[in-house]
Amino acid sequence: MELFEEPAREVSPTQPPLAERMRPSTLQEFVGQPHLLGEGKLLRRAIEQDRLTSMILWGPPGTGKTSLAQVIAKQTRAHFVALSAVLAGVKEIRAVIEEARSQRHRHGKRTLLFIDEIHRFNKAQQDALLPHVERGEIIFIGATTENPSFEVIAPLLSRARVFTLQSLAPAELGAIVDKALADPLRGLGMAAVRLEPAAREFLVNLANGDGRVALNILELAYLTTEPAADGSRALSLARIEEAAQQRTLRYDKAGEEHYNLISALHKSMRGSDPDAALYWLGRMLEAGEDPLYIVRRMVRFASEDIGNADPQALLVAVAAMQAVHFIGMPEGNLALAQAAVYLATAPKSNALYTAYTNVQRDIQTMPALPVPLHLRNAPTALMKGLGYGHGYKYPHHFPGRHVEEIYLPENLQGRIYYDPVDDGYERLIRERLRRWRRGKEDHPREQE
Repeated sequence: MELFEEPAREVSPTQPPLAERMRPSTLQEFVGQPHLLGEGKLLRRAIEQDRLTSMILWGPPGTGKTSLAQVIAKQTRAHFVALSAVLAGVKEIRAVIEEARSQRHRHGKRTLLFIDEIHRFNKAQQDALLPHVERGEIIFIGATTENPSFEVIAPLLSRARVFTLQSLAPAELGAIVDKALADPLRGLGMAAVRLEPAAREFLVNLANGDGRVALNILELAYLTTEPAADGSRALSLARIEEAAQQRTLRYDKAGEEHYNLISALHKSMRGSDPDAALYWLGRMLEAGEDPLYIVRRMVRFASEDIGNADPQALLVAVAAMQAVHFIGMPEGNLALAQAAVYLATAPKSNALYTAYTNVQRDIQTMPALPVPLHLRNAPTALMKGLGYGHGYKYPHHFPGRHVEEIYLPENLQGRIYYDPVDDGYERLIRERLRRWRRGKEDHPREQE
C-alpha cells in the first residue's frame, strides 16, 4: 500500500441496513412496477408533472411502496411528511394538519402526508384524516400490504386512487442485487465482492419477489464472510444458504393471502387437480396455518363439491380431522395430504349444495304451511281425533320398502330439490329416484 493510499472502506455496523441505503432516489433508479411507472403510465406522468392526488399503494412487502413515496417526495415540490401507523395516532395527524396549513399560508406549498401501514389505523384514526383529504388540505399517500377494500374505510377509499404494486420479477430482483454489489457509495461496491452465479440464482428465487429480503440476506452473507488476503469476498451458494437459514413464506392468517390460498386449494380440489391441491396445501401448512382450519374446509368440501357422488369422501375428511387431533403436527400433514388427494380425485357433484340452497330460498320466500296431517305423530286420543297420522303408509309394509306418498306441504308438492349427477355413486341414486319419482307421477296419492 502506498503511504497516502486510502484503504478500502468496509461496511460499518452502525450504518443503516443495505436495503435502506439502496432505496432509489429518482424514478430512473426505481426497479420494478413497469405497469405503474413505465414511460407514459399515469402514475409516472403524475409524479413527473407534480400533479398528484391522494392515493393508496397496495402490494406485498418489499415491492417498493415506501421507496416510491420517498421518490415522490424528492421529485415534487410538496412539503413531505411521513408517519408510521404503528407509532402515530390522531394527535400526530392533527399536528401534521396544523403544519400543512402553515406551509400553505406562509410558503404556498402543498403537504404530502405519507402513512406507512395505513391498515393499522383504526376507523377513528382514518376518520380523522377524511375531512382534510376531502378539503384538499393534504395529499394523502397510504401504503399497505392488506387489501384496502377490507382495511380502509369506504369514504377514505373513495377519495384515493388505489395503485397495486406487484411482486418483483426474478430479473428485477437480480438487477437490485447487482446494483447493490456494484454501488461503491451505498452498496457493497467499495470492496471486491463476487457472488457466485448459483448463489445469485438461489438468492433471487429465495427472495420470492421481495427486494428487502434479497438485500438483507446478501448483506448478512457479506458481513459473515471473512475477506481473503487481497480483501475480496466470495459469496458462495453455501454462504447464501447459511445466511437465509429458511425461506419465509409470505402469509397472514388474518389477511388476504390466507383467503387466496384456501380458495386456491378449494378450487384445485374442485377441478380434480391433486398436484395443485397438494401444492396449495403445502403452502399453507409450511407457512404455519392452523391445520384444523384447513381440514374444516375439507369437510365442507366433501359435502359441497362431492356429496353422494362418493359418500366415502366425507368419511375421509373427518378421519383426517381426527388424525390431526390425535397425532398433531407436523406428523398430521400426511393425513391432510391424503385427504386432499382423495377429495381432488373423487367424482364431483354439487347436487346437495344446490338442493339445500334451493331449500333455503323456498323457506325464505314461500309460506311455511303446516306439516300435512298424515305425517304427524298422534300420541294422544285428541290428536288422533283431529286426524294426526291418519292414512300414513308405513314403507316397511310394502314391497321394496317403498310406497308412493306425499311428504312435502301442499304448496311445494312436486318440487324437486335434489337432482343427483350421472357420476359416481350418485348414478345409482339417480336411477333409484327416477323409478320412485315416475311412480309418484303414475300413481298420485288419493285425496283423503
